[in-house]
Amino acid sequence: MSDDHRHVQEFFGARAAGWDTRFPDDGPAFAAGVTALAPRPGDVVLDAGCGTGRALAVLREAVGPHGTVVGVDLTPEMLGAAVRAGRGRDAALLLADAARLPLHTASVDAVFASGLIAHLPNPADDLRELARVVRSGGRLALVHPIGRAALADRQGRRLTPGDLRAEPNLRPLLAASGWRLVSYVDEEALFLALAVREG
Repeated sequence: MSDDHRHVQEFFGARAAGWDTRFPDDGPAFAAGVTALAPRPGDVVLDAGCGTGRALAVLREAVGPHGTVVGVDLTPEMLGAAVRAGRGRDAALLLADAARLPLHTASVDAVFASGLIAHLPNPADDLRELARVVRSGGRLALVHPIGRAALADRQGRRLTPGDLRAEPNLRPLLAASGWRLVSYVDEEALFLALAVREG
């Protein structure tokens, strides 16, 4: 395991037990992300970096009883919290790296990813791996429950021109990874970038 992955596991593993109570108001952002992603009944949807699984019920509702929801996370403690919260009923939960997904090529209709992009060690390669598992024309929703400025303020830092989630940086990054950015929202209470799988 790389140092980057170990750092992510340690960071989230130490916070898993209190994650849901620390961020209790993220539901509307998750719902907005799933609405934009627009999975259809019967679709196969991946929640990449699903954490404690707070978006899984909304994804399950969207794809219905004949759809498939897969939640993938790198941190065992996060998946354990998802199971304890009963969210394993809504999805198959897999302990896996989003950069090396145990899924077939073009087997997924849509990917929901909340807070994931900031934790990808090699964003271009990792977004390319998400593109690998998504069928042509499939969708990717990069979501964060607060916008870039609000997140920077929460973390006590300033926004910089190099911020990966800034539209001028994100658009070419996605394009180089097999995605076309189709909409971009960066508001106080929501970050949402929606992309379509090219090719």
